[in-house]
Amino acid sequence: MPSVPNPADLVGRVRQDVERNLLRTRNGLKYVAGVDRPQVGLTPKDVVWSRDKAKLHRYRNDDVRFAPPLVIVHSLVSKSYILDLYPGNSFIEQMRDAGLDVFLLDWGTPDEREAENTLETYAEDYIPRALRAACEIAGVEEVNVLGYCFGGVLSLLAAAAGPDLPIRALIAMATPVDFHQMGLFGDMFGDGRLNPEDVIDATGNVPPDVIQQSFRVLKPTAEAATYANLWQNLWNDKHMEGFQAMGQWTRDHIPFPGAAFRQTVEMLMRRNGMVTDSLVMSGRPVHMGDIRYPFLNVMAEKDHIVPGDSARPVTSLVGSKDKEELVLNAGHVGLVAGRQAKNTTIPKIIDWVIANSDAVNDFAVKGA
Repeated sequence: MPSVPNPADLVGRVRQDVERNLLRTRNGLKYVAGVDRPQVGLTPKDVVWSRDKAKLHRYRNDDVRFAPPLVIVHSLVSKSYILDLYPGNSFIEQMRDAGLDVFLLDWGTPDEREAENTLETYAEDYIPRALRAACEIAGVEEVNVLGYCFGGVLSLLAAAAGPDLPIRALIAMATPVDFHQMGLFGDMFGDGRLNPEDVIDATGNVPPDVIQQSFRVLKPTAEAATYANLWQNLWNDKHMEGFQAMGQWTRDHIPFPGAAFRQTVEMLMRRNGMVTDSLVMSGRPVHMGDIRYPFLNVMAEKDHIVPGDSARPVTSLVGSKDKEELVLNAGHVGLVAGRQAKNTTIPKIIDWVIANSDAVNDFAVKGA
């Protein structure tokens, strides 16, 4: 015989449902109106070097315990606050609090003036200058480098083209290398169904909505699933804070410089130059095998933007003797933000960086 529900329990559940529906209404109206969006990129920092729109930020830290500094090379397709979403959910904040001296190379938002920027502009000009500036500012002779997403591509190109760069160790994080494994968007350019000029606008750049739509094509059901999850948690203020910050990130892309995009299509997508060892920069061959720094390849098993099959080959392509893979049970976003990133992903990356660093006092003695 089925048990009879306790009237007090029924009343409690009804009251909870009513309260949650009221909160859903309140939070839903705020979400639609665009109010109460969380502030992002709040970790204190200073611009310590710039060239054109590129800026090198140094995050303030009175408790640096390890050296050399860590220079993060950001992606070309999104704003850098994605690595510093908000306090308590910030890749950079967690790196800083672990005792690292953190720099970030931010590309700004391209316009007509950046339309002629090539891959060489970033890999052979901006990145080398920024790394040397970081060394001078920190009073060191080398830095550790972490390239995120397309920033990883640029970091690999820079390291291969300039083996004398002041790098101690290199991390590629969610970095595409085999562009023949990048899904429908890559296939459409790779086999010639789309050409760069089909998506480059009057500014000479690829507009942000093209970037955003390309990510939607890679996972067409993601938006429906996101909104279903939103409805379930619309009553929860803490969930809404994270949802709005993540949503702002995923919608907040920036233009991709036209000249660099043409090269990306021809050299990386069509010729798959990193895998086929056919890269040419500034008229000379560039080889991934010339990278010999200690190397870490960080991948996400559930990454639909940079699938594992695209990111994995770089481990075997670089010439480093000391090289490792870190494969994490996360998606593209989950590598750098959210509970899993905070508890699992970021601590493992920090451990590797520290293993390739020295205590500040020891480092000072070695550099003396």
